[in-house]
Amino acid sequence: MKKIRLYIIASSLVLVTAIGISSCTDKFEEYNTDTSRLTELDASAVGNAFASSQYNGVMFSWQLFNSLFGDLQAQYFGNIAQNFPSDRNVMVGNWLNGAFNGFYNNATRPLLGVMENTAPGGKAANPAIYAIANIWKVRMYQPMTDYWGPIPYSAVGNGLKTVDYDAQDVIYKDFLVQLTKATADLQAFKGKNVLSTNDLIYAGDVDKWIRFANTLRLRIAIRISGVEPALAKTNAEAAVAGGVMETNAHDAYVKTTANNINRMNQATAWNEFRMSAAMESVLTGYADPRLPIYYAPISGTTATFKGIRNGYTQVELGLPANENTKLSNVADRFLPANQNTNPFEVMMAAEAWFLRAEGALKGWNMGSGTAKSFYEKGIETSMKQWGIADAAAIAAYTASTKTPVAVTGAVVSPALTDLPVVWTTDATRQLEQIHTQKWIALWPNGVEAWAEYRRTGFPKLYPRMNSESLFVAKDQVVRRVPYTIGESQTNPAGVATGVAKLGGADNEATRLWWNK
Repeated sequence: MKKIRLYIIASSLVLVTAIGISSCTDKFEEYNTDTSRLTELDASAVGNAFASSQYNGVMFSWQLFNSLFGDLQAQYFGNIAQNFPSDRNVMVGNWLNGAFNGFYNNATRPLLGVMENTAPGGKAANPAIYAIANIWKVRMYQPMTDYWGPIPYSAVGNGLKTVDYDAQDVIYKDFLVQLTKATADLQAFKGKNVLSTNDLIYAGDVDKWIRFANTLRLRIAIRISGVEPALAKTNAEAAVAGGVMETNAHDAYVKTTANNINRMNQATAWNEFRMSAAMESVLTGYADPRLPIYYAPISGTTATFKGIRNGYTQVELGLPANENTKLSNVADRFLPANQNTNPFEVMMAAEAWFLRAEGALKGWNMGSGTAKSFYEKGIETSMKQWGIADAAAIAAYTASTKTPVAVTGAVVSPALTDLPVVWTTDATRQLEQIHTQKWIALWPNGVEAWAEYRRTGFPKLYPRMNSESLFVAKDQVVRRVPYTIGESQTNPAGVATGVAKLGGADNEATRLWWNK
């Protein structure tokens, strides 16, 4: 018979069927002595659960989590739905509640089962799968803590009615511990394969998971560099030494199928967003060859791209200049017709090069190269990621002196910045330059782009046309999202622990720990 385990996760009481399967007599088969493999039954059970956690862990409540908050705050897109106020800095409670619950009720549950079964002492104990599951756990939880700050983390699945929140510094430092241990444990499995097709990202390739983990460790180290510089430096240098993502063969995508669709592609059918004015200013000004790969020309043209400023009111969204046909939608690759085939971006090698560029600016050992060479390699790798393979075209872009342009529309907006693509000798502006190109390369990952914008203030983005927040003006930055009403009702004592560890009021103006 199947074992049923009771979990109370964050705001809801759920029954979860444990992945491990036992007979009523509790007599189990012996496992193969090759610890890189599970028995066929257990490999299938654990593998299916891991595949589910990968899918839910990046695409849970995509519209509510990514599209309506991160993507708008990063200004990859502007809202065009007149009844949607989050682009005006409104923290819509039921949307955030759906995003929070979508994570804890759907994304974490299968992963908990995988970790329980593959941990030492678990029925299907397997150190390689356990290490990879821990890597994936970090990847799943990072955007959650970057939205809220303190969140349920170590107490998730504790079986109690109250789930305490962990402080963000505690969570981030545990991320580094888990990634360090996971990559060390995977060394014995290099060159091997675990989970196979049940791994929707790397098909079980351990070597690629090691690079993924080290790149994630590098990202986390850079993120905390302003508040924990010594810890950040040690981990960043160790991550690079251990091997980070370098080529597009290392890129991490979630495989999509008819049963595992790309949620971004699905959401484009709902006609809620268009290209932002910020992207128009930068991509058209730089004559960036990724422009027609990211976005589509406006209706009736073949090469005219138009963006919208963020934060228009309901009335202003009805103005003729803001009509949908006069604004650029996403390119065909991201339309619903391709939701079964377009893989979902998780983390790309280009990001690793830009992280190394910033690390080099700090004087850290980021391997062979300089901030300039890492910056240029980031541009090249991003170009190739999107199918731009012409070396001469990439070199011309990297050496370009073109700058962003002013944007016309319902209002005239000045050029976003006067920085060219070509590496500047002005040391005071090199970080801005790195992050402007990194912002372009991170697209469409608005969640990560918004986190980096909060941390650095780059790229320079337009103030919102309007802000309806009581705490953040239109020319200020939303620093986090507040705790949800659902959590306050069902886990009030737990939420109180989060507020106590937040270091400020529970609103969108309070800076997170790494952003102090």
